[in-house]
Amino acid sequence: MNTSRAMDATGAEDTATNTMMETDITSVDNNKQDRVNNMSSSLEPVKIEIIWSIVLFFVFGHLSAIYGLYLMFTSTKLLTTFYGICSWIISGLGVTAGLHRLWSHKSYKAKWPLRFILMLMSTMAFENHIYEWCMDHRIHHKYTDTNSDPHNAKRGFFFSHIGWLVVRRHPDYYDKCSKIDMSDLKNDSIVMFQKTFYVPLLLLFCFFIPTIVPVYIWNETYVNAFFTSTMLRYIFTLNMTWLVNSAAHIWGKRPYDESINPSENLSVSLGALGEGWHNYHHVFPWDYKAAELGNYRANLTTAFIDFFSLIGWAYDMKVVSNDMVLKRANRTGDGSHPDGDGIWGWDDSNISIEDRKLTTVINKKYD
Repeated sequence: MNTSRAMDATGAEDTATNTMMETDITSVDNNKQDRVNNMSSSLEPVKIEIIWSIVLFFVFGHLSAIYGLYLMFTSTKLLTTFYGICSWIISGLGVTAGLHRLWSHKSYKAKWPLRFILMLMSTMAFENHIYEWCMDHRIHHKYTDTNSDPHNAKRGFFFSHIGWLVVRRHPDYYDKCSKIDMSDLKNDSIVMFQKTFYVPLLLLFCFFIPTIVPVYIWNETYVNAFFTSTMLRYIFTLNMTWLVNSAAHIWGKRPYDESINPSENLSVSLGALGEGWHNYHHVFPWDYKAAELGNYRANLTTAFIDFFSLIGWAYDMKVVSNDMVLKRANRTGDGSHPDGDGIWGWDDSNISIEDRKLTTVINKKYD
């Protein structure tokens, strides 16, 4: 997942040719070959060019968050702390339900009022405007853990967590910008509105409103409001997002595909509002739940989408069938799936009708 950073170069985002989900064999084979080529380039030395202005911004941000944490336990009003927690959830859902599941993966559709609300919520998170966030994330999925991947986890925890934001992107990344289909977002008026007015919008919704509300409604001090409900909330949300890029690509089980780094990580899911079931998500990125879970345990984002589905604002939610999930887990997983392969032999009830029909019986006799 992405965070706040402007593109290092421009003009590398047109002439879209590839899509997120290939459906024909030729596209799949071409993508596999592209991945192989990217794996080879990953062996080449990577030149590090640090962007010191961004380093200073994050240093200031984290020091401010630490001070905000201190104030939270010493002088901040309880209502301000509660307000900060609510602001984290609101801005976090803007990332997970909006930037990630809606606009990056198109795992569901939303009517314009919900899209507008999610645009404002994601602006509050200040993790870059929708268009670039989604471009980065689509490239991440197409070329996971290669040099084209903006936050390639094979370059270490620190790089995939925050380091990728403070250095120049790898040249392979810019090559892939022109190959990702972004036409859907270019045609989305809400996305383009946010992109055009992003700076004033983020100053208003990420910094000004979260600070001014506690001051004028329950007489909090400016210092407590700014450092606790604004900076602490902002930096905490960033790090929860970053953990999906780093921790969820290193630690955890891989029940659906053991050949990839993304993993199932409960701790990350709790902090990232449901985005830590990452092995599942990379295997089935079009599932609006981003998890196999049939309930809302450690997946607040799914509950959020389901609520708006009830009132008709969210619709066309894509779900992967249990049969497809189990087959994939049995074929490529690490064996940690709770159902295992679930088959002891021919008469086991877990054998699907399709598998029975495709099985050839030699020298068949009828008893």
